[in-house]
Amino acid sequence: MQIVKQSALALFLAVFTFTVSAHPHSFISLKTTLVTDGTQLSGLKMRWTMDEITSADLLYDAGNAKPGDEVWKKLAAEVMANVLGQHYFTEFWHNGQKVKFLNRPTEYGMSREGHQAVLTFVLPLAQPQPLSGQKYTFSTFDPSYYVDMSYAEDSDAQLPTELQKRCTLAVHTPKPSEETLNFAVSLDKEDAPPEDMDLGKQFAQQVTLQCQ
Repeated sequence: MQIVKQSALALFLAVFTFTVSAHPHSFISLKTTLVTDGTQLSGLKMRWTMDEITSADLLYDAGNAKPGDEVWKKLAAEVMANVLGQHYFTEFWHNGQKVKFLNRPTEYGMSREGHQAVLTFVLPLAQPQPLSGQKYTFSTFDPSYYVDMSYAEDSDAQLPTELQKRCTLAVHTPKPSEETLNFAVSLDKEDAPPEDMDLGKQFAQQVTLQCQ
């Protein structure tokens, strides 16, 4: 099994054999729930559903494995290693400062949902963060924009029940300039945008958590 080399940021253990043009080349649907004890935020519970083409080789390698079989654990560990190599593809901010993460997820796993591979994990904050009167923002994205990572619905970023009366969670979807859109479309499969351009960040949705 090869690790995709087209982008140093690619997290899929698959060899893309299809021909496409323009960024992005792969798509992940995000769902995120806050991990909290009601007074502090300790992490983000994430569910990443990969598009069918991206999923194909992962599911091929899994074969007819049942949930919990060893092959799923192996695939999850290999994919998670790539995710960790890019700091979970996530930035988390509080008062203009980046909030640090632990180097390992507290839990993770991989499964099949129809023809799609699903990675689930808990991204733990290095230190629990207070909620009362605080505002946080976070985004999940591939800086190269090789992979489109986005929430299909605003409701896919979810507040746990215990926070729903005193906190709000909002998803902001940016509108990149026409110039940026045209540049992304002009990139073919072998191209990578300049690192300092941070192309993916210009398309990244931002989730804002505001608590009373």
